[in-house]
Formats: sequence, C-alpha cells, structure tokens
Amino acid sequence: MSLRSTDRQWGSVAKFFHWIMALAILVNGVWGLLMTDMTPSMSKISVYAWHKSIGLTVLALFALRLVWRAFDRRPKDEPGPRWQQVAAHTVHGLLYLMIVALPLTGWWFNSLRGFPLQYFKLFNLPAIAGKNEELAHLAHEAHELLFWALLLVLVAHVGAALKHHVFDNDNVLRRMLPFGRPRN
Repeated sequence: MSLRSTDRQWGSVAKFFHWIMALAILVNGVWGLLMTDMTPSMSKISVYAWHKSIGLTVLALFALRLVWRAFDRRPKDEPGPRWQQVAAHTVHGLLYLMIVALPLTGWWFNSLRGFPLQYFKLFNLPAIAGKNEELAHLAHEAHELLFWALLLVLVAHVGAALKHHVFDNDNVLRRMLPFGRPRN
C-alpha cells in the first residue's frame, strides 16, 4: 500500500489520519459523557485532564491532516448523482468544522473557568480567554451542542459509507478501509 493517495484509493497516511482521529473522537466522546457523572475526586480531575489532552491531540492531528491533504491527491469521486457528491462534500466540510470547533470550545470553556490546561502533564497551554464564569456556561453549552451535532453528522457519514458498500456495491468504503482494496 502506498503512503500517498492515488486516483483509486486513499494512501496509508490519509487512512491513518482518518482512523486514528475517528477512534480518538469516539473514545473522547464516550469519556466526556461518562466523566460528568463522576463524583468529585482526584480520579475525576485525572479523567478530565485526559479528556482535554485527547481533544488537543485531535486538534493537532487535524492540523497535520490538513497539511498532508494539501500535498496529497484525492481519489476520484465515485460515479453517482450530483446531489450525492454535494452531500458528501457538505458532510465532510461539517465534520472538519466540528473537529476544529469542538476542542476549541473545550479550550475556551477551560480558559473561562480559569483552569490550567496541560497536555498530558508535559507542558501547559495558554488560556485563550480570561476567567468569566457567566460566559463559561455558554462555552460549555456550545461544546456540548457541538458534540451532539458531530454525532448526527457522523451517523450520516457512516450511514452513507455503509449505503455505498451494501447497496451500491461500489468502492467508497473499500478505498478508506485500513486494508481495503478497491475492486476493478
């Protein structure tokens, strides 16, 4: 398998970014849902720290993914109705927007609450806003709303991939699977 994408399939680097980010987003989403119900403790603080660090990792991976994508080619769109291609590009655009906005609203919320932001206990990141408890409520609501919106868009993304695989029997999913190879 080639590191770079071809006209027919995504390369191994693009696949790596896709699947590692998908895994990190899903794990962090579940973690985020579960951590809010924890009783106050040192364990809860540790879980929150991991949640924040994973979110920052997703943001960094996204930046690297954009750099890679700027120099990597895209496989050609599968044949199909124009509305499906427009829908696919729209869903991908929404996913990209939310993948950036979700960690940034988390960072914003963390800053507004006045909490330190450490990356896996390696270094601190600066606050992106001054402490403001009233605005922190809005930032938390935005962060949570974006998570639920991301889930809806992910359902559309996965549903479309499965539709292409099961009903259309085309290569849309095969060319992004870690060990998938498009059929001729």
